[in-house]
Amino acid sequence: MFDQPLLIAILVMMAVSWLPRMLPLLLVRKRITNPFIRSFLYYIPYAVLATMTIPAIFTATNSVWSAAAGLLVALALGFYGRSLLTVAIGASAAVFVIERLLQFI
Repeated sequence: MFDQPLLIAILVMMAVSWLPRMLPLLLVRKRITNPFIRSFLYYIPYAVLATMTIPAIFTATNSVWSAAAGLLVALALGFYGRSLLTVAIGASAAVFVIERLLQFI
């Protein structure tokens, strides 16, 4: 079914992906009490999410200006505690309006 180099490549990718996730669980047995490390680990999900979404935001539209407008609207709505649906609709509407305005320029 699979040729041998492809199977080896899949197994190597699996190991490379699996080891960084499992080693901390295997090596760190006791609770982390250091406040610096705890605060660092607290912010990792937010940093990873931002790292994945910011480039996607700026490459998803025809213009950097419409992407920036959508991002600013999303940040403002999120800052004021709006729901996820409201933020998504607001950002999409901002991108739509700016894209239409840029067509006339």
